[in-house]
Amino acid sequence: MSRKILVCITGASGAVYGVHLIRQLKGLGHEVHLLVTKWGEVTLKHETGMSAEDLEKEAHQRYREDDLAAGPASGSFPLDAVAIVPCSMKTLAGIAHGYADNLVARAADCALKERRKLVIVPRETPLNLIHIRNMAAVTEAGAIVMPASPAFWHHPETIEDLVSSLVERIMVHLGVLEKPSIEWTGE
Repeated sequence: MSRKILVCITGASGAVYGVHLIRQLKGLGHEVHLLVTKWGEVTLKHETGMSAEDLEKEAHQRYREDDLAAGPASGSFPLDAVAIVPCSMKTLAGIAHGYADNLVARAADCALKERRKLVIVPRETPLNLIHIRNMAAVTEAGAIVMPASPAFWHHPETIEDLVSSLVERIMVHLGVLEKPSIEWTGE
């Protein structure tokens, strides 16, 4: 079944995760809505060489972060899930404290209040106590926090392997993939 998913790319490092997620969702036939923040655009260009306009071609709809009249700003807008990949600490703080000053934070707020899937992928290290408390707050509110911490137990050979393994786990938690292609079997 096709799902409608909003993917938000903020200014944290790790734009490649968001790009890969969009491509995987689109490849599975899901309706991808895109929101790239101002600093997300800068990071996207720096890390991948892509512009937000390039990425927009892979999405069903793109929104501006300052457009609080856009569909995702309302709980009545029929999204199935929201993924913030990567999520800056600024965005995390806004969500954790209900400070919906842009469309990313407002869409996350709507996902939480409507009990929809919200996956937040923070990319920061080291973490201070404020970051940890903000992650706890959004988790208690119903979000799934998945730090962009790649695993190595599956013996990845490329950066693409590392990115894919995390993106597959994100997709499992978004409810669009039953199980990742890489699973620990205990052997």
